[in-house]
Amino acid sequence: MMKKWKCTVCGYVHTGDEPPEKCPVCGADRSKFVELIEEAPQQDEPGPATPSETIAQQPLPTINTGFDRPENDFPETAQTVFQKYYAAATRLLVKYHAHPITVHIPSGVLPVAILFLVLSMLFQATGFETASFYNMIIVVLVMPKVLFTGYNDWKHRLNGKLTNLILTKMICGATVLLLGLFIVVWRWVDPMVALAYSQSRMTYLFLHLVILGAVVIAGYLGGTLVRFPGD
Repeated sequence: MMKKWKCTVCGYVHTGDEPPEKCPVCGADRSKFVELIEEAPQQDEPGPATPSETIAQQPLPTINTGFDRPENDFPETAQTVFQKYYAAATRLLVKYHAHPITVHIPSGVLPVAILFLVLSMLFQATGFETASFYNMIIVVLVMPKVLFTGYNDWKHRLNGKLTNLILTKMICGATVLLLGLFIVVWRWVDPMVALAYSQSRMTYLFLHLVILGAVVIAGYLGGTLVRFPGD
């Protein structure tokens, strides 16, 4: 009979004679695996029934209340219907890899936004600055979906195990959303913030670089959760 080994970091269960060299889910080494030992259920032999048990086993008289209806005749509540469709939707998001797809949008758009911002500062080109602002709006709009699909993958693929790696990814994601929203609002209130005579232009650029750092860290940690050929 094949043995089962459980990763103590993320809960992944491996079947085989020995634990794997590395967990394919969280990347933990084989020392983090413990063997799962299944105990055979003990069956108690039924003893003689006591008088109280004999009375309890006797059927109670049926009382016609006038409200007896088959269960299927009652319509499902709105909450039950919502839960059913929500569960189906979240399963589809996991099945079709919604998080890896959506996370590529801010990862690709944000560097372009920063590039346009730097070009606008170097060459005093307001067109590049406007393009940078619009790209940042796209990042902010897509981040809620990135965070939700990431949370959904964490709950379904990793069984909701909150490790330091997952916590760091959550902090990075929240940083991108909140700082991105702050930058968009700042630029909306002060359209001249990135121009040459603005005293806040370097702070404005620095916040963009902080967001880029958070995206890089989150992307690197996300890559450690994926098992690539040859790893």
